[in-house]
Amino acid sequence: MKKLLLFLIVIGLGWAACFHEAAASWTGRPAPDDPRQTDQALPAAFPHGTYTIHPLARYTITAVVLSRDHYRFDEAAALAPVDLALGWGVMSEAAVINALHITQSGRWYEYRWSGAPPAPPGEIARHSANTHCLPANAAIQRQLLAIQRHDLVSLDGFLVEVTRPDGWHWRSSLSRDDTAGGACEVFWITQVSRRPL
Repeated sequence: MKKLLLFLIVIGLGWAACFHEAAASWTGRPAPDDPRQTDQALPAAFPHGTYTIHPLARYTITAVVLSRDHYRFDEAAALAPVDLALGWGVMSEAAVINALHITQSGRWYEYRWSGAPPAPPGEIARHSANTHCLPANAAIQRQLLAIQRHDLVSLDGFLVEVTRPDGWHWRSSLSRDDTAGGACEVFWITQVSRRPL
């Protein structure tokens, strides 16, 4: 009985170690600037497998990865295998991030806090986004799948609308001020850089 109890304790500690999320430990704001977006000189729509990609805006962002989720089985998995919850400005501060419980599931990003919010709720919403990441090629896909929580990433490409002949479509938000359904960025990514914080 003692051996069984010891075994269960060891398994429990191992489980906790594997799934415990380390706290952010940096100082300052490693991603101080808002994303840059322009609708000037956009390329024409182009095919991608059975989809057509319609660029809506050029988009560049440097942000802290608040959370990441890898999708394999939903309808959009082949197109966007990873979603990144990204934070910049106040949402790149370690103290703010540590005070939030951040989750992703079903292509949604959610956060909550206990007690007083660590920053004004409007600022939290305006300085973070769930980003559906559409890699432009296999090399970009490998880079995206290697990204980890608390990496500092810089991503370049286009916010897009994706259509398919059967009527299915997926359109990016073009604002950082929106929330709820339709607020995610659908991001065709052509360049990636990352470093752990």
